[in-house]
Amino acid sequence: MRAMVLERPGTPLVLRERPVPRPGPGDVLLRVATCGVCRTDLHVVDGELTHPTLPIIPGHEIVGRVLAVGAGVEGFHTNQRVGVPWLGATCGVCSYCRDGRENLCDAPRFTGYTRDGGYATHALADHRYCFALPDGAGGGALDDAHMAPLLCAGLIGWRSYRLAGEGMAGEGRVLGLYGFGAAAHILTQVAVQQGHRVFAFTRAGDAASQAFARRVGAEWAGAADAPPPAPLDAAIIFAPVGALVPAALRTVRKGGRVVCAGIHMSDIPSFPYAILWEERQLVSVANLTREDARSFFAALPSLDLKTEVTVYPLTRAEDALADLRTGRLQGAAVLGCADVDEKTCLVKGSRLA
Repeated sequence: MRAMVLERPGTPLVLRERPVPRPGPGDVLLRVATCGVCRTDLHVVDGELTHPTLPIIPGHEIVGRVLAVGAGVEGFHTNQRVGVPWLGATCGVCSYCRDGRENLCDAPRFTGYTRDGGYATHALADHRYCFALPDGAGGGALDDAHMAPLLCAGLIGWRSYRLAGEGMAGEGRVLGLYGFGAAAHILTQVAVQQGHRVFAFTRAGDAASQAFARRVGAEWAGAADAPPPAPLDAAIIFAPVGALVPAALRTVRKGGRVVCAGIHMSDIPSFPYAILWEERQLVSVANLTREDARSFFAALPSLDLKTEVTVYPLTRAEDALADLRTGRLQGAAVLGCADVDEKTCLVKGSRLA
């Protein structure tokens, strides 16, 4: 197998040849079709998440086909299309796991961070944390490239949306999204199709992202420091910028909630208590649960989601990360065609970087 490997944070990924792994008990071996490039991968590669298992193959938005299964695996069969998300395993015995909050597990494993991920032609995954994906026409099925961003950007967006809480109960609520990348462009479509209004906040002067937000359904798009046309019922912050927290608190109405959806964020500056008062709430999202994934994939058939992706060959993973780091992308980056050359790396309905 071929894999792009992180040997030390802050250094470029290295292409390595490795033996195809054998599935152990409970494992499924996948031939990777595509793997999304997530901002969390960037935090791992850049050393902002400080405890990776090294060397590590990044990538946790994996879409692949089952090649083989280990002992004790049930519910998966050869050639089945499967998705592998960030949450790779949990202990099942800590107080959080017992309480149904496995996203807070005391001894978790994470795909592409503490176990090898999908920047490779093959990947091993614990079958209990994999998800059968709809295949063929209808039923929420997307092709491999367009499905990949749903495995994290979609799932974290969905969990954040649900954590927005009572502020989004009923129709016609106003949701503000700060940072308009892979997760926001998916969640905008979900919220609009469920009867809500979406306001998108981007970096000042980022006309391209603002136009993109309006194209996928946002009613309004403007700079993060611009006053929106109406108060927000809830806000979700996807950009890893702590200064957006007080900005968002100032835009939500009384009783509104601000959700910090990133795994990493710069320091939050001090702010006056007055903008938190009146029962505004500030919460963070940590990882996800398998129930999040089950509910999201169950909702897909009722939604008409279109993910916008730019596809990179596996060997250009560094380019994908660089484009994400500098904000040159609209939508999501996806590594595809892991075992063919760049000239034949074409996916219908997507751009080729």
